[in-house]
Amino acid sequence: MSRQPITIEGYTTDEILEIPSEQISDFIFCDHPIVFRVGTAEILGEFCLNPDTLTVELAHVDGGGEGILPNLWVLIERIAKQQKISQIEWIVYAVNCAKPNPRLRRLLIHKGFVTKVLPVKGDVYYFLDEITENKNSS
Repeated sequence: MSRQPITIEGYTTDEILEIPSEQISDFIFCDHPIVFRVGTAEILGEFCLNPDTLTVELAHVDGGGEGILPNLWVLIERIAKQQKISQIEWIVYAVNCAKPNPRLRRLLIHKGFVTKVLPVKGDVYYFLDEITENKNSS
């Protein structure tokens, strides 16, 4: 039995990476919250692109369970490398969920996330991912 690939709004990771940078900036890095579907999950998130940092804020995940976060992680990392971004700042609002997902907590801690209190944002899981491959390229 073969697994279906996890798609994002119906697109595979490779199809998304073929979208021109301008379109990605217009639709994804729009500096305001968007709702999008990854696999069977619906996610409320925001993506902000600064000169050297891509900030990914995940506010709510409804559904999923088939490995959507690792797939999203790989896609965001590949986009950051394409855009020559040196770091990804991950902010996940899952510390004080009404119905916490213990698998999500374990995954975040395994990836290196820490619980942090950010001004204005409050308690979050936080991780700063340094994209070292881009630091040495000119």
